[in-house]
Amino acid sequence: MTKTVIIGSNHAGIAAGNILLDKYNQEVVMIERNSNFSYLSCGTALWVGRQIDEVDGLFYTNRDDFEAKGAKVYLETTVDHIDFEKKEVHSVTASGEELVETYDKLILATGSVPISPKVPGNDLKNITFMKKFQEGQFIDNLLESDEIQNIAVIGAGYIGVEMAEAAKRRGKNVLLFDAADRSLPSYYDPEFTDAMDKNLADHGIELHLGELVQEYRGTDKVETVVTEKGEYAADLVINAIGFLPNSELGKDELDLFVNGAYLVDRHQRTSNPDVYAVGDCATVYSNALQDTAYIALATNAVRTGMVAGENIGGNEIESPGVQGSNGISIFGYNMVSTGYSVTAAPRFGLDVKYTDFEDTQKPGFMHDNHDVKIRIVYDANTRRIVGAQMASTTSEISMAIHMFSLAIERGVTIDELALLDLFFLPHFNQPYNYINKAALAAE
Repeated sequence: MTKTVIIGSNHAGIAAGNILLDKYNQEVVMIERNSNFSYLSCGTALWVGRQIDEVDGLFYTNRDDFEAKGAKVYLETTVDHIDFEKKEVHSVTASGEELVETYDKLILATGSVPISPKVPGNDLKNITFMKKFQEGQFIDNLLESDEIQNIAVIGAGYIGVEMAEAAKRRGKNVLLFDAADRSLPSYYDPEFTDAMDKNLADHGIELHLGELVQEYRGTDKVETVVTEKGEYAADLVINAIGFLPNSELGKDELDLFVNGAYLVDRHQRTSNPDVYAVGDCATVYSNALQDTAYIALATNAVRTGMVAGENIGGNEIESPGVQGSNGISIFGYNMVSTGYSVTAAPRFGLDVKYTDFEDTQKPGFMHDNHDVKIRIVYDANTRRIVGAQMASTTSEISMAIHMFSLAIERGVTIDELALLDLFFLPHFNQPYNYINKAALAAE
């Protein structure tokens, strides 16, 4: 029986473990440095912002479930080093016990680590990241205090924007900082982020975009945030400026991508054929780019874990690739995207054109109706679709982005999309809806 050791037990590690245990009945050892696993960190803002009642639902499995299936599980255990030649994983438990586990196959599911701003005062109290469950608990507990009023969120990406909303929903004064001049710049073009910035400001979030944080000041706890433009009171700082792949364990033995992620093939194998890497610590294949890329998303983590599990189990399958589909909902305003934006495309060597369209979701005579904004990005030469962005106050646009994800994977052109058969019923859409019309408007 093949013995597989999995280091890391969040989305990617869990997905791989489930495949190996449920489908192939393999011997599985899971090593996790945290006290829990399977945490849906993307739901933390909903819990902190009291949009959901309980936090328990953010844990979708547990240690007992895996042990019942035959896995050996170590929690609060840190991997010290890996002997790739001897195929040994050396770990240390919270009590100081040293462990050695041999393996036939190894899965690195070590995820990512938050980027720590290297500025003076970064070691003051009440400065935290937002990734682990314990960090969510820390933030939630502080927001209960009347002494904590001014919340500085550093980084206006997905996590930063969501945590800014959550803190505002708790009645706090929220300041959102980013060195970029707009929020959510990684996935959306300015024509979309401008609307989100207005949405944030309209709901009372103080925007400090285009301001680079230079220092945190305080005695014991943080008291102020200093940028090149001013100094601002802060009782709590939430750092959300981004993540880097956690590839420390294998950085000297395995091939790495340009950003330090483990470089894997489409079977999730690293440069060592007995070692696989999945989730945020590894690369993926981008169908929009038609090349290797790094796209850290929970959905990608699950898929890469499944692919690794299948291949180790003996079913040689190749990853179909990913598109980087994502979405966000802030104060009822929804934005979804997939592939590359017009702004991002040139950085990856893509020569693109785009087509925009704005319309209502349903015919004008329908009372329950919403405006929808769409942008479709396509290759200037081949005309294949490489990206899409949508925004609306209706959540129904989320289903449309799935179609664009499939279109990118299958190489659909903008011209084919113009005549795509999309059904019509006034309750759902228009006879010739915004997707068709946007494609028709392309050059």
